[in-house]
Amino acid sequence: MNHPDATPRTAMTTIYGIRNCDTMKKTFAWLEEHDVAYDFHDYRKAGIDSQRLHQWCKVLGWRTLVNTRGTTWRRLSPEQREFDTQSAAVQLMQENPSLIRRPVVETDDGHLLVGFAPATFASFLGRRDD
Repeated sequence: MNHPDATPRTAMTTIYGIRNCDTMKKTFAWLEEHDVAYDFHDYRKAGIDSQRLHQWCKVLGWRTLVNTRGTTWRRLSPEQREFDTQSAAVQLMQENPSLIRRPVVETDDGHLLVGFAPATFASFLGRRDD
């Protein structure tokens, strides 16, 4: 329950990821448990535009966004793994959305979070019941 004097929220947190990913399932469960309203963008189904990826890269760095632990990364050829620019990383992430770490969270107050970390989520997304 939100505090009675709390300012109503008009913006919404947006969660980017792939619905069937185990990390995303943990993320959804946490959000539901903590009563956090959100929009979900499945970038495997809906894609992701290069402008947004470039924006995220400017804030977080492209190395933060590229998931090098997943099966998609392991399936890339050695030549595909050899990139060293933001533009090349963005192009590869657009061609292979599963390479984007999950989740990417745009909070309603403009913060970007990457990966599921309950303590970080609580700091940026948690509701107070006092």
